[in-house]
Amino acid sequence: MAKCYFTGKRKQFGQSRSHALNASKRAWKPNLQRRRMMIDGRMQTVMVSTKYLRTLAKSAR
Repeated sequence: MAKCYFTGKRKQFGQSRSHALNASKRAWKPNLQRRRMMIDGRMQTVMVSTKYLRTLAKSAR
């Protein structure tokens, strides 16, 4: 699984718990999107979390 280029967000692991408290392994994946951005003066395609995209949009206002 990829990670966010800027924030470093990756997949997180844990356990699902039933009502009987049985545990089974599971993973939470970040919402990553492929975006083309200008980095160090050239266009690059990077994986970026949607939360960071919202932050970029706020700073662009």
